[in-house]
Amino acid sequence: MNEDTPRGFAFAIAAFAIWGMLPFYFRALGHVPTPEVVAHRVVWALPVALCWLLWLGRTADLRTAIRTPRMLGMATVTAALISINWGSYVWLIQSGKAMDAALGYYINPIFSIFLGATLLGERLTARQWGAVALAFAAVVVLTVDAGRLPVGALAIVFSWGSYAYFKRALPIGPNQGFALEALILLPVALGFLAWQAGQGTLYTLQATPRDWLLLLGCGFITAVPLILYANAAKGLRLSTIAISGYSIPTMIFLISTLVFREPFDGARLIAFPMIWGAMALYISEVLRKRRAAQA
Repeated sequence: MNEDTPRGFAFAIAAFAIWGMLPFYFRALGHVPTPEVVAHRVVWALPVALCWLLWLGRTADLRTAIRTPRMLGMATVTAALISINWGSYVWLIQSGKAMDAALGYYINPIFSIFLGATLLGERLTARQWGAVALAFAAVVVLTVDAGRLPVGALAIVFSWGSYAYFKRALPIGPNQGFALEALILLPVALGFLAWQAGQGTLYTLQATPRDWLLLLGCGFITAVPLILYANAAKGLRLSTIAISGYSIPTMIFLISTLVFREPFDGARLIAFPMIWGAMALYISEVLRKRRAAQA
């Protein structure tokens, strides 16, 4: 895509707005165990994804993928990674650590640069190396201050970064790929819920109508922004998506500080400006490459 379209911007704004506001949604489900919330995300996202494929008339691609062992194996890897990402994110929000979630998503693009250099042999520019160094230093600052690694944030970084890396090699469209991943995770999610019910520890059995409404809605808030994002990618340049994607952790950060009143002091006052500096280097390099391509 060589130009940005109003349609692409509209889809991107809608997708990023939903993702950015998710802390409110999962905080409302804070009394439901995280594994159950993730299981419901899988169970109810699959019908939404399948209905969308039916609307597009692309179910044949999904059937082909299911019959292809190599594609099924690759999708199993991406499905496992996205489930780890969902679980980490929901756990951070529910446990009052939304700022760590923002940290993870701020670092994600920079981690992808690092993966490109180490796994794909891509040569990094000075600005890219600077972004990687600043992000690494910020994690060190937080680790030294807390006496432990920011595990939740790093789980988001590694799971989403690895997911994006392996997703590139999955020879199927994003909508079909998401439906395939949800289909693979469905037996695991249903098995977990059944096991919890057998143990008598399934919260869903005592859920209120409000809880049920929120749990059912997990399917929409999981699948819909992915569908919107896939359509946005068709109408925007990659550089535009890369830069505008930073709106998501920024919204999460603002919600964590201004609404959830999470502390922003101590090491965070040092680490987050370092992350923002890394973000500035990343964005400046993206813009430089765009100008070079246009020239």
